[in-house]
Amino acid sequence: MRRRALLLINSKARRGQEDLLQIRDRLRDGGLDLVEPNDKPFDVHALVRQYSPQVDLVIVGGGDGSINHALSGLLESNKPLGILPLGTANDLARTLVLPTDLMLACDVILHGLTKQIDVGIVNNRPFLNVANVGLAAEVTRRLSRSTKSRWGVLAYAWAAFTAMLSGRSFSVEITCGGEVLRARTWQISVGNGRYYGGGLTIHEKATIDDGLLDLYSLEIRRRWQVLPLIPALWRGTLDPVLPVRTMHGTTIVIRPIHRSRRIVADGELIGRTPAVFSLLPRALSVFVPEPSANNSVES
Repeated sequence: MRRRALLLINSKARRGQEDLLQIRDRLRDGGLDLVEPNDKPFDVHALVRQYSPQVDLVIVGGGDGSINHALSGLLESNKPLGILPLGTANDLARTLVLPTDLMLACDVILHGLTKQIDVGIVNNRPFLNVANVGLAAEVTRRLSRSTKSRWGVLAYAWAAFTAMLSGRSFSVEITCGGEVLRARTWQISVGNGRYYGGGLTIHEKATIDDGLLDLYSLEIRRRWQVLPLIPALWRGTLDPVLPVRTMHGTTIVIRPIHRSRRIVADGELIGRTPAVFSLLPRALSVFVPEPSANNSVES
């Protein structure tokens, strides 16, 4: 039986201007009738809400920001999500072990499995990868679309470096699992998925369907002290690292001691602290590759 799929491609994504005719042919040949709205403005959330009653699944071609914009509509519609990784970081695709080759990504949508994954909530806004308070807001401010298109994930590293040079630590109160503590930190990251920021790992044991949020707080005293921590931040091996505090729970609250700070979720500025985090366990269905000896989805 043929299925109807809503296809939403963000032409402003890093690979959004590629010739995607083959993608459409592959999906159609695989049994999908594509619905491609040309509504202006291109509001992903509104389009998912409008067209989801007419389709069996939703395909988003873009990066993590594009998927984040579609997320509220996907939760309301309860339709499975197919991902074409056209963005710069593609951290959700990395977490789900999706291929970067677009033809193979189409095959996952056509022949793969569906997996139920958790969805994080911060101040009533859903996210899939990581929400940050601190340096990440400055990194996001420094990242232009043209910079990401030109330099790819290297743009994240350069923006993080320059943000660190000009950034300052700040004081917060963190509540998690009944524990309340005060900390002076440069960065707090709360992860639902495994990867963020172009391949950084929130925690080595984090998965996107474990029913937990994973927090780390970067509590160094001097800027240069972040340098020896980079390997641990990349791998997510943070528990034995003294200047990095880790916590895990289903509800986390971050309150500013002095002044409010910006919140970034899935690379998008979404508000300011105080930040209340919660979790919707296994709330979203996504297409993932079939597991094999060399390819297994985090679970």
